[in-house]
Amino acid sequence: MRRPLPVRPEQPGPPFDAPAARRLRAALGMGPEHVAYGMRASFGLPYVTPDLVMDWERGLASPSGPEVTALAAVLWCSPAELAGRPRTLREHRIARGLAPEDVAGTVGLELLAYLHMEEHDAWRGTDRQSAALAGLLELSLADFISVTGRAGKLADLLRRAVTMRWQACVRPVSRIVPLDRRVLGAALHGLHQEYQRLGGDGRDFLDRIVEHFWARVEDSPQDL
Repeated sequence: MRRPLPVRPEQPGPPFDAPAARRLRAALGMGPEHVAYGMRASFGLPYVTPDLVMDWERGLASPSGPEVTALAAVLWCSPAELAGRPRTLREHRIARGLAPEDVAGTVGLELLAYLHMEEHDAWRGTDRQSAALAGLLELSLADFISVTGRAGKLADLLRRAVTMRWQACVRPVSRIVPLDRRVLGAALHGLHQEYQRLGGDGRDFLDRIVEHFWARVEDSPQDL
């Protein structure tokens, strides 16, 4: 009788740098099958397959904390070298070493309500709760926009600003990003000019428009 394949336990993992994992594996001359074998043989993770390793490297799945530790050992690196920048509310919480109960209690939410927001990446807290969340997790403005689920809308507005009239997007962007409109105007104007110079080669620029926006905001004089 054929034995069933081992099932991978579902555990939320820490932020993971997928390109770093791929780069470290390639530098060692290892294939995904070698990594998977090492994790199975040396760390008792029988469910790790080459396909799972590839999914991690492509960002299609995220390894759990124990899996990151095992992967780092197989790749002869420290777990810190595989750590990515937190993106979601859950990843920011895990990066701070906090339990869901810690966050829910501090910001003044019922635990189940907080867990639902975390699971669906849909923050619905009040202004006071949002301020408490940002302070507890030490969120930058960019991180706060991301974990409260507004990064997608911001990206849409920024793409409109660089491909159409940037002036018409200053007010809508200011409703998402609470900064001086002169700072926002300068950032949108700069992005618009940069995109127009690219001509028909701006697809990558549009894909990373939010990153370019925050870089512009950081470089903008705050006393315009």
